[in-house]
Amino acid sequence: MSKGAIVLDGLSLSISDVIRVSREGYSVKLSEEAVRAVNLAAGVVKKWASSSDIIYGITTGFGDLASVKISPEDRGELQKNLLRSHACGVGEPYPIDVTRAIMLLRINTLSRGYSGISLAALNTLIDLLNARIHPLIPRQGSVGASGDLSPLSHLAVALLGDGEAEYKGRIVPVREALADAGIEPISLGAKEGLALNNGTAAMNAVGALAIVDAERIAKTADIAAAISLEALRGVPYAYDARTHILRPYKGQGDVALNIRRLTEGSRIIERHKHERVQDAYSLRCVPQVHGASRDAFAYVRSVLEIEINSVTDNPLIFPEEGDVLSGGNFHGQPLALAMDFFGIAAAELASISERRQARILVASVSGLPPFLIEGSGLNSGFMIPQYTSASLVSENKVLAHPSSVDSIPTCAFQEDHVSMGGYAARKAVEILENTRKVLAIELMISAQGLDFSLKNDCPGRGTSAAHKYIRSRVPFINRDEFLYPLIQNTLELLRDGGLVDAVEAEIGELA
Repeated sequence: MSKGAIVLDGLSLSISDVIRVSREGYSVKLSEEAVRAVNLAAGVVKKWASSSDIIYGITTGFGDLASVKISPEDRGELQKNLLRSHACGVGEPYPIDVTRAIMLLRINTLSRGYSGISLAALNTLIDLLNARIHPLIPRQGSVGASGDLSPLSHLAVALLGDGEAEYKGRIVPVREALADAGIEPISLGAKEGLALNNGTAAMNAVGALAIVDAERIAKTADIAAAISLEALRGVPYAYDARTHILRPYKGQGDVALNIRRLTEGSRIIERHKHERVQDAYSLRCVPQVHGASRDAFAYVRSVLEIEINSVTDNPLIFPEEGDVLSGGNFHGQPLALAMDFFGIAAAELASISERRQARILVASVSGLPPFLIEGSGLNSGFMIPQYTSASLVSENKVLAHPSSVDSIPTCAFQEDHVSMGGYAARKAVEILENTRKVLAIELMISAQGLDFSLKNDCPGRGTSAAHKYIRSRVPFINRDEFLYPLIQNTLELLRDGGLVDAVEAEIGELA
């Protein structure tokens, strides 16, 4: 059910707005200025379409067929053929929130009035989004230039009544959904097919949702590290603010501050802080490693914030000057590089987490019972969850190989350098999900380790709140149990955001 309307002008959309529309059910509408700009550009294109001028994508074919002139009576058919021939993706469809984000970003860029789409066609796309008709868009098939041609064509053919959609909880033919919602399929005019399928909205949508999830996971990583620090009876010196002032990366300073706040009041750290002057890197260098990932996420966010309000199709219409320019704004390289960086940053959060897990489980290192279970030998305890983390970290190492260093020429060498940005975004999300799982396992292991220390001392305020919240869903393990449901329960605490919320309710918002 719609919760409100986001007004789109192509210039001021925020990532928070993307979340509102894609995950919270907000509707959208065009600003008055957007309506004026769209109508102005559409009028210019209509005039060109009836002329004999050579204008790419309006009076000619596409890509390597740009030299083929199209007769005026065939120019509508040209646009329809473009979408149907390009809607050839494969694989599982994007989830609904990503599909809604794709629709939103396409509407937003078209609302700038540089694409030549008619107001009627754009309003039909808006109607689909607001009616919650979500075309099935296969995830595979984009090379990231000219943008996300295949995914966006699957979206666009829905306006013609082609394909299938998720509607009212079922997968139905698009025509059935349109009829039920009282929406008429459109007939395409000149340039409209090209305006709908040429751009970076799919990779951009995946990235915009992922960055919000990553920022919460970064907080979760700090919470997990703080609990592990206390479970291992670590020392506090590496988090002293004076150290981080001397190397003033924002992420590093924020993480050190978070660890200090999470462990504030810890009797465990106070009791053991004189036992040694430093810990292993997986504890001592948490600010530097987690912080670097946070700074990487901040860079990715800055790229995504530019992209969601950019015009990325081709050719671009400049109605005030009466010009049409063929350029390369559809090329996904900025996003491809950013999402490759995103994946590497997320993988590092998992990598250092797995090392903390390993330390807690080794009795000679941790001073805790072997594998955190009494009666080890008869019981394996948490031996194998660390194996699972190790396997996920290894998967991430492969997935973190950059997509953007690859390019396969397409379209008879007309499109001879492509970004692979679509896959960069998709695998970044896969890495992030693996990292979430690794952190869930660390939280389960570190909470068990902390229980042994609680017999003598109390933890910090933040770690105590986190431990209590974990224990509300996952019990202390006295002997071997079926661990899969417990891991799933812990993972759910991360997916719904409840763990971070519980900690912040106790100590205030984390950096």
